[in-house]
Amino acid sequence: MQNYICVTCGVQYEGSNNAPEQCVICNEERQYVHSNGQSWITLETMIKENYQNIISLEEEGLHSLTTSPAFAIGQTAYLVQNDGFNLLWDCITYFDDMTISKIKELGGINAIALSHPHYYSTQVEWAEAFDVPIYIHEDDKEWVMRPSDKIIFWSGESLELHKGLVIHRLGGHFKGGAVLEWKHGNEKKGILLTGDIIQVVADNQWVSFMYSYPNLIPLPAAKVQEIANSVTKLTFDRIYNAFHRVVKENAKISVQKSAKRYVDALNGELFNT
Repeated sequence: MQNYICVTCGVQYEGSNNAPEQCVICNEERQYVHSNGQSWITLETMIKENYQNIISLEEEGLHSLTTSPAFAIGQTAYLVQNDGFNLLWDCITYFDDMTISKIKELGGINAIALSHPHYYSTQVEWAEAFDVPIYIHEDDKEWVMRPSDKIIFWSGESLELHKGLVIHRLGGHFKGGAVLEWKHGNEKKGILLTGDIIQVVADNQWVSFMYSYPNLIPLPAAKVQEIANSVTKLTFDRIYNAFHRVVKENAKISVQKSAKRYVDALNGELFNT
């Protein structure tokens, strides 16, 4: 039995004798099947190849985790250190003994929480190695490709994992799409880790929102406004997205002005072309 990993999205599947015929995650409009066709790999094969995880200090209490060379979607995960409670926010596929050793030097992991299904990757491998729970919103339960008793499907609109660490369901990109509010981060001005539920764009004073990023399918104006309204209640002045882009300051203002621009564009009020 092998736990096959989709090469395009990096999500690991439950054990099987043969690779699945298709990746459920990639075979719908928010993702895509590679033009060369569906392909699979295993973690064991990846370990034999030239991959490594790079763990970098971003600021006090926050480390980023990336894989080199880039694999699948190429997202960044974050280790949040909050008053003795270490949370892994989102996940990356590559995982080895060196990664375990480096994270243990930083105090280990107490829990894992996910923004949305594109970053589930090898989350069960991580959870089993550190013997910790995985928090996924119940609205995205259908997208879990490797079931585990480590997974806790939370419900409602928010869940406090530890004092000052709160997950919020915003929806949008996925129905259960979530962000992490870290109230104590950024010298207690707050940090919002958003995956790509709220996406920091090339001009990092702005953000955006999409149903599908690779296929450029926008969200409805009403949903974008709902997301913008929801985050006004949260504590943050900085945003980190899943691709190492950061709104360093005035991030709450950035979300509001970006949502207005987005809605105006959809309503035909931003430009005439």
